[in-house]
Amino acid sequence: MTGADLLYWRRKREQWYSIAERAPDDATADYLHKVFEPTARAIDGLERALAGLGLLDQALAMDLRRPQDYFSNMWNSGFPVEELADPDDHDDQEDEVA
Repeated sequence: MTGADLLYWRRKREQWYSIAERAPDDATADYLHKVFEPTARAIDGLERALAGLGLLDQALAMDLRRPQDYFSNMWNSGFPVEELADPDDHDDQEDEVA
């Protein structure tokens, strides 16, 4: 995921929450929340990573309808989804290697 993906995935997360809230019963809603939860964690991780680099405000301000934004450094600030979804686990692995 890159910083340029943030707004897209935030909108998708809102869409998923909306679908789950309109589910016909609690079991279906719980299932949908469970299915979308790993992606939601990755989105939260992307926000933390961008904030840590001081790029969160820039990512939130991107307007992908403007072609000049495609050349932004947000497209070059990418992170593996696995690391974003579980940053604590990744930190532990780095400590073991060091």
